[in-house]
Amino acid sequence: MQKIAIIGGGIIGMTLANYLDPKKYQVTLFDDPTGQATKASAGIISPWLSKRRNKQWYRLAKDGAAFFPKLIQDFQLDHTIYQQSGTLLLRPEKQIAELRALAEERKKSAPEIGTIKQLTGEQTQQELPLLKPLPALKISGGGRLDGKAYLIRMRKLAQDSGVKFISQRVQLANIQSLTYGNNQAAFDQIILTVGPHLKGLLAPLNYQVDLRPQKGQLLVFETAFNSSGNFPVAMLDGEADLIPFLNGKILLGATHENEAAWDLSETPEAFEQLTNSARDFLIEPEKLLTTPFHYRVGTRAYTSDYAPFFGQLDDHLLVASGLGSSGLTTGPYIGYLLAHYLNTGEANWQVYQKELSTYIQRKETPESD
Repeated sequence: MQKIAIIGGGIIGMTLANYLDPKKYQVTLFDDPTGQATKASAGIISPWLSKRRNKQWYRLAKDGAAFFPKLIQDFQLDHTIYQQSGTLLLRPEKQIAELRALAEERKKSAPEIGTIKQLTGEQTQQELPLLKPLPALKISGGGRLDGKAYLIRMRKLAQDSGVKFISQRVQLANIQSLTYGNNQAAFDQIILTVGPHLKGLLAPLNYQVDLRPQKGQLLVFETAFNSSGNFPVAMLDGEADLIPFLNGKILLGATHENEAAWDLSETPEAFEQLTNSARDFLIEPEKLLTTPFHYRVGTRAYTSDYAPFFGQLDDHLLVASGLGSSGLTTGPYIGYLLAHYLNTGEANWQVYQKELSTYIQRKETPESD
């Protein structure tokens, strides 16, 4: 039985751990959740109307969204974790007509979009009573995922299947061994799924990594909207998205703070930014924005071209990072693809990304005299 170490217990690492063959691998997962993007996140699974020009990214996001029915069935994810709620896109009427045409075109290769309907203002408000009567486009296939709840569920399943968890930071001694505390351990494969920390983790092995950290904050309001579990998610025209969950929990987010880096402090500036962005769309802003709330804060990983990367870096070393704000959509599928590769030897991921060397390069060591 081969020994595998997964460093990073976010959405990729935790999904990967659950899809690895327990008869083939003895898995240890090293998890330091401080600042973890998945734990702090909750988001919309609805990538089909993105205007990003990167066709490889879109294919990954599209296939990631299509993967959710399998993910739900494999791990019995209930509505507290994931729900196909439908997505409202609030835009000026001219843009809605353009988005509808785009949706109809993309549905040909992504039937998961579901039904596509252009809504009047009154219909929008019927769908989500928090909103003003503004025109919107509704696609029924969109959904919402609570990252924190997902990790709790997947951690329990992994523990039940024999995965060993160690909550400590690690360092790479070489491509096959790592140190943590006063311990050093060797593995047949080490898989690095640590988000923006990948850059520092690979530095001792002389690798340069194209990654930067980005702080994200979102707000969780505890409201009296008991029927919130029936509301669709809403992609507002601006910075913020409105993401209703069960039992009156309404999320508003998230910020994209490039200069804050590793800072995990909750800031009033984030509250002002997100609530100001949402006010123009809410019929009674104070009815939501004055209810009790708390923050979720995490750190995303971004590459220079905003695209993720994953794969085999060395004979004994696999990596995955750079998911940015699409991590909830693409992360589970990337974890599955990496597990499938380890279980079967089949690597069918080049259609989704540029060469790994685009993002990770080995520095040449100077010759000694």
